[in-house]
Amino acid sequence: MDTSNMTQIFSEFLGTMILILLGDGVCAAVNLKKSKAEASGWIVIAFGWAMAVTIAVYVAGYMGPAHLNPAVTIAMAMTGSFEWSLVVPFIVAQVLGAIVGAVLVWLAYLPHWQATEDQGAILGTFATGPAIRNYPANMVTEVIGTFVLVLGLLSFSQHSFTDGLNPLVVGALILSIGLSLGGPTGYAINPARDFGPRVAHQLLPISTKGDSDWSYSWVPIVGPVIGAAVASGVYMLMV
Repeated sequence: MDTSNMTQIFSEFLGTMILILLGDGVCAAVNLKKSKAEASGWIVIAFGWAMAVTIAVYVAGYMGPAHLNPAVTIAMAMTGSFEWSLVVPFIVAQVLGAIVGAVLVWLAYLPHWQATEDQGAILGTFATGPAIRNYPANMVTEVIGTFVLVLGLLSFSQHSFTDGLNPLVVGALILSIGLSLGGPTGYAINPARDFGPRVAHQLLPISTKGDSDWSYSWVPIVGPVIGAAVASGVYMLMV
């Protein structure tokens, strides 16, 4: 593997780490006891995640494509704009980056885990979960959210933006999805975003954490991949 590919793979690790550090970081700020941002609400979380994606794309985007999401990587390969040979290395880097980002959130809020007794709040800091547990409905929500994400990203490629503006436009897309479609499932729309931090939740020594809800974990993996595939097909029909 040449140096250029290694740089791109590292950029996916680094960018996804920043994405989760800031994204799960805002969840920690809102969910954990004695945080100065405790109970500040969904709008803060939605804006925090939008800015997390924006900053992560700025960090990773000058070294590689800044997918930061296995569903996006698969979609780009399906449309022919990305090499299939790099799909697995990218996904591995994204998941590892997500795990490290989640560990950094744990360190940043170290005293607050013990102060928080709500197991759902702790898990919700790391991974997504449904407001109403209904697997078919939850799957549909994740498919729709990721469809909008990937179709938006692919459509952006047909426009010309001022240099440096693209990450802000992507952040606006994430904000829109979070505010409009995030309520039912917490809008994972990214398998690495959910799976990596869920692994960290499983492994980290948080005495009040409870279980990691692995019975739900397949939804934010399968749903986004399906949504991305459908969006890719629609995009190719349009273009």
